[in-house]
Amino acid sequence: MTVQPESAHREKRLRQIPPSIWALGFVSMLMDTSSELIHSLLPVFLVSALGASAFAVGMIEGVAEATALIVKVFSGTLSDYLGRRKALVVIGYGLGTLSKPLFAIASSAGMVFGARFVDRVGKGIRGAPRDALIADIAPLEVRGAAYGLRQSLDTVGAFTGPLLAIALMLLWSNDFRAVFWVAVIPGFLALLLLLFGVREPERQVSARRERPIHWRELDRLSGAYWWVVVVGATANLARFSEAFLVLRAQQGGLPLAWVPLVLVAMNVVYALSAYPFGRLSDNVSRKNLLALGLAVLVGADLVLACGETWGVAFLGVALWGLHLGITQGLLATMIAETAPDDLRGTAFGFFNLCSGLVLLAASPLAGLLWDRFGPSSTFHVGGFFCVLALALIALERLRARARG
Repeated sequence: MTVQPESAHREKRLRQIPPSIWALGFVSMLMDTSSELIHSLLPVFLVSALGASAFAVGMIEGVAEATALIVKVFSGTLSDYLGRRKALVVIGYGLGTLSKPLFAIASSAGMVFGARFVDRVGKGIRGAPRDALIADIAPLEVRGAAYGLRQSLDTVGAFTGPLLAIALMLLWSNDFRAVFWVAVIPGFLALLLLLFGVREPERQVSARRERPIHWRELDRLSGAYWWVVVVGATANLARFSEAFLVLRAQQGGLPLAWVPLVLVAMNVVYALSAYPFGRLSDNVSRKNLLALGLAVLVGADLVLACGETWGVAFLGVALWGLHLGITQGLLATMIAETAPDDLRGTAFGFFNLCSGLVLLAASPLAGLLWDRFGPSSTFHVGGFFCVLALALIALERLRARARG
């Protein structure tokens, strides 16, 4: 019997991933290039140009990210009811594109908050339907790889944006507003690719429900699903906004124009690890892999708590990116496999609702700790919450052994 080399097996897996999955990945890459071009500079823009405090940064980021996640519950449920997902994804990416000029004209923290709010509403509208659409399109045997691929391409954009921000800041002498205007271009390209490059499967188009989802139908979501929701929400208490990674590195002496390198470093590691770990999740225990990802986040928090220089902070940032690469596609896969097909959008929506409510508290808490007790306290508390998530996994293992 001939054994295929690993490279041939990997190429076969990639060929099994449908073209629409690749298109969704490149849409995510372009939109993340647009968003991160702005977001890699936004914390410093708020603090240095607009005079905002760390708590204000935390409030803006916390409310914005929570909004995105909370909106997902409604868009996910609506996509299940309509039997159509692409239209909602288009609306979401369209709002994201329209928000970009608002950052360039913002003259106060309140205007930045408004721009972030519109941007995150768009992300919320598109997120759950897009994740459910991937599950609709991808064959079961490569579902983990499909989520990992989309996450990897998304993350390529997440470090391309900051690299472009560095180049433009150096070219235009730290002109934040001119850099923000450039972000409109990749956002518009993402919208065009989505419209013409992604095809929704016919079986999904014909699957419109006769009536909206009733609250009683949530009983069909299993205990395994809700366990993933609880662990994911607990982990989000430890994973507050990356704005604090940017502020940590700047505090360590990183020059203003080079601040976007923080998100470059994080997202390079994220991009390189997301697909391999997504593929690995198709063949190993997903709970064990999740525990590994959370342990890496504990290490990141400890390093960042001790990171008095920007060099040490970058080590913590790289570990943070590795944690994201291990866990983000993994959690999406675990949600997809524990939810009924006709409730998949709703399942992603409720997962994101719970995560959003947690983030609504996590980032402002991180900013408050930063202002009152110093940056180290922010990361120490984050590590504590991550240990709680690990404890939940350990408890589930003990329960499984007792049942077995």
